[in-house]
Amino acid sequence: MILLHLGALHPYEQILTLLLAFGPFAVLGLVIWRRRGEDVRADGADDGAAGGPESAGAADAAEPTAEGREPLS
Repeated sequence: MILLHLGALHPYEQILTLLLAFGPFAVLGLVIWRRRGEDVRADGADDGAAGGPESAGAADAAEPTAEGREPLS
């Protein structure tokens, strides 16, 4: 079977092709960017409600390390 080329795409077809090809990646990037911003704001609100960085440091010292051992102070 011989594949025939139908010619160049019209400008609106080129735009549609680009949107279909790169649009999902652009939307995914925007969603990730926005969710990270919400996470940063939520972390900032949690730190402020806990009493500041001094109390956050004390709470972190009591948590075990990744190996399950208490940290050396």
